[in-house]
Amino acid sequence: MALWRVFYEDWQMECCGTPFSVGERVDWRLLLLPAGDVLGGGWDREVCRIEGTAEVPGGGDGALRTVRAADGLVAALGEGTGAADGGRTRWEGVLLVEHHGGKWARTTGRVRALHLVRRPPEETRPGSRVLRAAPAWRRLEEVTTCPRWFGPDTTGVLAVLDVPGAAPPEPRDRR
Repeated sequence: MALWRVFYEDWQMECCGTPFSVGERVDWRLLLLPAGDVLGGGWDREVCRIEGTAEVPGGGDGALRTVRAADGLVAALGEGTGAADGGRTRWEGVLLVEHHGGKWARTTGRVRALHLVRRPPEETRPGSRVLRAAPAWRRLEEVTTCPRWFGPDTTGVLAVLDVPGAAPPEPRDRR
């Protein structure tokens, strides 16, 4: 059993998601991005370290590289998350649920905890009236169910995902 922190962005849920609750089984495509690239950074406590071998599903043609951890977690690798393909290595970043941009294996697990990610909006520059989430400030609020729609001060949910077992063996795995 391994516990992984996964950020589910508000727009991903509002566009294509299905609300879920603590204790429910979920099946998500995950993307690993550098921590500094997610909402302006500040994710030190949520950084995941995944050890595995990178592969390109379908043999290439613009497909994202993926990594499969020993416990069954599969994540596509965003730009800047780690070393090149081949051999076991370690990647670091923030895991995000991704409904767009490709097809790769899903990770199945059970939600063990859930927090709304609150970030107050601020103007991009004084007087602009264009708002963005404040980059250096975040507050987590424990909840039991992920909402379908989010308010202006909420940028998504942070789920703790329990991935309970080893991934099925791949044809090229050593036995």
